[in-house]
Amino acid sequence: MKNERRLRLFIIARTVVTILFLVSTIILKLSDADAIGDVQFNGIIELMVFSCLFSAVSLAILRRQGWLALLTRLQIFWDILFVTLLLMLTDGISSPYSFLYLLAIMNAGMLLNRQQALYTAGLCVILYGAMVDMQYYGMLRSIGLSAEVARQRGDVVIFYTLFLHLVGFVLAAIMGSHLAERARVTEVNYEELKQLHSTIVEHLESGLMTITRDGLIRVFNPYLEKLTNLTQVQAYGRPVSSVFPSLAISNEALLHLTQGEFFCRGPAGSAMTIGYAAVPFRGGQEEVTGLIVTLKDLTGLKQMELALKRSDRLAALGELAARMAHEIRNPLAAISGSVQLLSEHGSLRDHESRLLAIVMRESDRLNGLITDFLAYARPTPPKQEWFNLYQLATDLQSLLLADTRFANKIMRFQIPEELRAWADRSQLHQVLLNLLHNSADAMPDGGEVTVTADIQFGSDDAGTSFSMLCLKVTDQGSGIDEETSQHLFEPFWTTKPSGTGLGLATVYRIVEGHGGMVQADPSATGGTVVTVLLPMLGEEKGENQNTGR
Repeated sequence: MKNERRLRLFIIARTVVTILFLVSTIILKLSDADAIGDVQFNGIIELMVFSCLFSAVSLAILRRQGWLALLTRLQIFWDILFVTLLLMLTDGISSPYSFLYLLAIMNAGMLLNRQQALYTAGLCVILYGAMVDMQYYGMLRSIGLSAEVARQRGDVVIFYTLFLHLVGFVLAAIMGSHLAERARVTEVNYEELKQLHSTIVEHLESGLMTITRDGLIRVFNPYLEKLTNLTQVQAYGRPVSSVFPSLAISNEALLHLTQGEFFCRGPAGSAMTIGYAAVPFRGGQEEVTGLIVTLKDLTGLKQMELALKRSDRLAALGELAARMAHEIRNPLAAISGSVQLLSEHGSLRDHESRLLAIVMRESDRLNGLITDFLAYARPTPPKQEWFNLYQLATDLQSLLLADTRFANKIMRFQIPEELRAWADRSQLHQVLLNLLHNSADAMPDGGEVTVTADIQFGSDDAGTSFSMLCLKVTDQGSGIDEETSQHLFEPFWTTKPSGTGLGLATVYRIVEGHGGMVQADPSATGGTVVTVLLPMLGEEKGENQNTGR
């Protein structure tokens, strides 16, 4: 593309010069009829017209593919022939236009290479020498070139003239090609830079947007198209506030780098945290013409930060709870044992027996609470094995049918009969039991609880495939708000009047011990859906038992 553009400019420039020379020749003939002979004048006119036609045909052929190399050599050959014919029409050896050979040679160096330029110089010397010899021996009298003009110069002067032209032509070839090669090395390929710029913008792993001083969008790369569900055409010319209402860029951004974060809603209505950095860019007059804004969806990163902070907080709180529970259990055991001995004494009155029974009942409740504390704070490492998840769900359903909390609730288990899970069976049983208890408490007036499970497959960035057990428990309760979702899995945090705040915290610990994830979200039909993801790769067998892979 670069060589084609250079050749096109060369042909156009030659055409312009030829037309100017033609016009000046006509003006000279009109102002002084004796300045140019009729034969020479007619020959010059015909030569110039033919040169213009040749240039026009060359431009037309240049549009076709595969003709560039041949067409370039034809241009150089025509330039040499053109100069030779022009010399023959303008006094031959006395013509002032022999310097045009130098231009033809330098053009060869620019359009081709040094070797081709030296070949061109050699051809110029041959043609110029042949013309001088033909004039010297009177072979060009028919076009008005006198042999006496050449002979009057003498043999020595003629040979000296040929030698000077030879040296000049060779030097022109060497210097012209050298300068052309240096220009090629240092030449900026703007087409390549434009293509590279477009490729970088399109494949950035972050959003890139340019806006004018008036806040109108210009560039809108594919990352932002996916983020906002708007195309470049749709976003072009729109105010940035209509696309990102919370993106507040002050006038200070036009002076120096500004960065920050803002919140917005995605195409699906989900909340997103977007980080941005804005820098001013300048136009040709070094004046600020707008801003370049880079944007990145930080939602996943923020969720990861919250999960890490929650994990650290839970670990510290759990360790403290474990120490306290251990210290409380010892005196509680002494109290419970003493009360039990007193209750076995036969001389107690009825009201004393009732009081001791209350103490025993509350001691047992407190002991159960401490047991839950220790189960959460010091979880048992999971003993993972392959088992039938459908059978586990069936046993759990039979167990809960006798629970009064599920008297006015409908339980639906949508789990394939052949579905097998790689987990600690008793711990996963505890996870499902806690989630179902939580769902039942969220629906005091009755409702439906649905448990679904399936295996999901995917691959990470390195191309490694994996499978996950996706377990969902959906209820029809009042749902959860954003603040509740942030504290839902923290120990001792509860919205129930009589709750301990350890049920979902224990679920979080068990799932975390399996290397999985758990999250709670508002259900699309109302209520809450809790999603548990557990990796399903067995270490002993090294394959997924549901697919055989």
